[in-house]
Amino acid sequence: MASAPALDVTRPRDPKEFEDQAGAFLATREAENNLILGLITGLKAGRTFGPEQPFFVVVRDGAAVVGAAMRTPPLNLILAAGTADRALASILERLEGEASEIPGMSGPKALVGEAARLWSVRHGASARIAMAQRIYQLTALVPTRPVPGRIRVARVEDRALLATWFQGFVRESMPDQDDSLEHVGETADYWVRGGGLRIWEDQVPVSMAGASGATPNGIRVGAVYTPPQKRRRGYASALVAALSQEQLDAGRKFCFLYTDLANPTSNKIYREIGYEPVMDVDEYRFTTS
Repeated sequence: MASAPALDVTRPRDPKEFEDQAGAFLATREAENNLILGLITGLKAGRTFGPEQPFFVVVRDGAAVVGAAMRTPPLNLILAAGTADRALASILERLEGEASEIPGMSGPKALVGEAARLWSVRHGASARIAMAQRIYQLTALVPTRPVPGRIRVARVEDRALLATWFQGFVRESMPDQDDSLEHVGETADYWVRGGGLRIWEDQVPVSMAGASGATPNGIRVGAVYTPPQKRRRGYASALVAALSQEQLDAGRKFCFLYTDLANPTSNKIYREIGYEPVMDVDEYRFTTS
């Protein structure tokens, strides 16, 4: 029996080249790949994540793309939805040529589980699920109960408050990430400059959420945070609903967001305003002895 032809692996050198090679493949699962598509948009606009260049890889079987992945060092590898299991070895081999260690990887539950197993075996690392997430998509908002206050654009004068909120957000949702005031202050600056961050104000600011990472037809909602003393009053739900409607009114067909499956409250409130589950995603972290 003849052996199967070898897969063709390419290493795009910039986000535009990656988009040219894998954009159509990614867009067939726009909701599932909203993070990668949104990162492409940001990188093309000049966003940076560190001194190292981003990593992109595309795998083809003949003319058909069968896998894609990217990484913005020092962050995790992201596996594209739609990637075939048989493409994983090729992706990891190409990554190994440039990075002997990575902090983790994320992607569709079954796919990333197999990729994490392969990486662990090859590198003598231990893999653990740092967060089990779910991607949601909104096409039409469900009316919500009235909540005191209003949505407004985050402004430069909100910077000090936003820095403390981003610090709380990182500590609660990304405990492995840098939560120094310097870093979260830079994050606040980025969001305010981009114009996508919104505040819910009930006499005083009480909650934040933002929209970023545009895809061909949608945008991702994230950075949702309400300080503990202001929770259970409906502020976050009202803000996400208002922000999502704002995006739909601006011509987006979809809004996407990620939830932590360990937080049943957030999953419940997003479904109540019209977000529908699309796919489960796991984030793995690696440790070496």
